[in-house]
Amino acid sequence: MGASKFEEQNPLPAVPKELSIITNQLWSGQSFLNQTFTLENLKQARASQPFGILHLATHGEFKPGKASNSYIQFWNTRLTLDKLRELQLDNPPVELMVLSACRSALGDEQAELGFTGLAVQAGVKSALGSLWYVSDTGTLGLMTTFYQQLKQAPIKAEALRQAQLAMMRGEVELDDDELVTPSARISLPEELLNQGNINLTHPYYWSAFTLVGNPW
Repeated sequence: MGASKFEEQNPLPAVPKELSIITNQLWSGQSFLNQTFTLENLKQARASQPFGILHLATHGEFKPGKASNSYIQFWNTRLTLDKLRELQLDNPPVELMVLSACRSALGDEQAELGFTGLAVQAGVKSALGSLWYVSDTGTLGLMTTFYQQLKQAPIKAEALRQAQLAMMRGEVELDDDELVTPSARISLPEELLNQGNINLTHPYYWSAFTLVGNPW
């Protein structure tokens, strides 16, 4: 699930490609983009099929203080941190929740691990989030490589490590209008063309992501 357009925040043009590749090529699942990216659709989808992975590609913000200050942006609403338990992610348990586009692993003394930590407390076995605002293009490369690794790695933490190593080694790179990964060549949306010389081996593009909860 995710959004590429927002009223008050910057667009995320890589999200449609990210969702399509994950649900149609790398794994088998349902995709909800923009207007269909709602809390109601999330609840209905989980009620009809106990998906083991929940992937949210959207903006989010962790702010110090009250839990209601922090949120994940859905299409028509903001899911604040204090409402996360209402999703009943422990019934049935979500094996892995991925927050791919927002600063969701950052916390403070009141909620030390941000949304990812609260997701684990709310019943998700493992949660993947980022410590800072991340690059749309870099995240597309990391996420597609991570899900490819997840099909063969013995544990989730190893899948993330291998994806990060692939980016560090230069195995994920821009080639004109395509993003090249170890397993695919991905045509980029028009908004992400002509970005100049972006070095995806730089830690900024891959080291923000961290796994919270069960590494298995």
